[in-house]
Amino acid sequence: MCTDPTPPNHGRHVLAGPVLRDFEPPVMFDLEPVDAVAVTTLMDNVTDFSMPDQGPAHRATRNGGRRPTATMEDGWGLDALVAEHGFSMLVTVTKNGVDRSVLFDAGTSPDGVVENMRRLEIDPSVIEAIVCSHGHFDHTTGLDGLIRRLGRKNMPVLIHPQFWRRRRVVVPGRDPQEIPTTSKRALIDAGFDVVEEGHPSFLFDRSVLITGEVPRTTGYEPGFPPQQAWLGGRWEPDPLVLDDQALIVDVKDKGLLVITGCGHAGIVNICRYARRLTHEQPIHAVMGGFHLNGPLFEPLIPRVLDDLAALAPSVIVPAHCTGWRAQHAMAARFGEAFIPNSVGTCFEI
Repeated sequence: MCTDPTPPNHGRHVLAGPVLRDFEPPVMFDLEPVDAVAVTTLMDNVTDFSMPDQGPAHRATRNGGRRPTATMEDGWGLDALVAEHGFSMLVTVTKNGVDRSVLFDAGTSPDGVVENMRRLEIDPSVIEAIVCSHGHFDHTTGLDGLIRRLGRKNMPVLIHPQFWRRRRVVVPGRDPQEIPTTSKRALIDAGFDVVEEGHPSFLFDRSVLITGEVPRTTGYEPGFPPQQAWLGGRWEPDPLVLDDQALIVDVKDKGLLVITGCGHAGIVNICRYARRLTHEQPIHAVMGGFHLNGPLFEPLIPRVLDDLAALAPSVIVPAHCTGWRAQHAMAARFGEAFIPNSVGTCFEI
């Protein structure tokens, strides 16, 4: 890696390009448009064999083939795709006839994502970089299975510096529940190049932009208030989840694709920041966890939907922690733009 003399308004290149000087956001980026993007859902909270294709969403035609099953008449059953309370997407950008793939998050169980990749006949070796949206275990534990499947592999893993924080959730009336924390040593020992960056970063010759820390500007999206972190030898409030980051791609002649993990920064904050970083490019598609589930977040749904409607996305794919009430409200509000997600779905944007 080297320092480039270019003025500090182009972010950090992590793969397939030089590392440029640090900068202090806000800045605007010349994100290179790509010809197409394919986003495959490797893990989400829902799997559905019968969900039909819709617009850019193409549902899995394979569900992993057969597996021996003693209780079935012919001795076999389906080796079906598996869902869990977790999230992972394989993002493949195409530019000038060349495909480049990044794994965005890795799900909850050690083997859920790699097993779904096997069932979908996706070779994990196509992954050239990994982005972790934040440090919560339902987005990171699947790195274990990926490491075992790939062996030692030199690959960049992009995280925010607060990714490693030891954390717990404190809900009134319940005992505090500590959140499993990813081991930095385990990732380094696997050969991964752990890149800790709070500012935006580029991948694949400026084709993919990782937001880094997202400014909280709406004033009503609260982060994750029940969270605490172990800081200075004691548990302290840590509601903002500042390690929350998103992925942005500019699709030629369409606009921005924005992918979130849990969206702890607030889906409206994230989408507005994506536009701010990219010369106010329009939002074409937004997908991922919007974190609007449960009594703490559901009162925000009308305001969030109003602000999303003002951004006028053509494709909205709420997933993972969005919650059923928010999904129902989005289906009613956004019509054909709303597309429900399912494990194995490939979105061709």
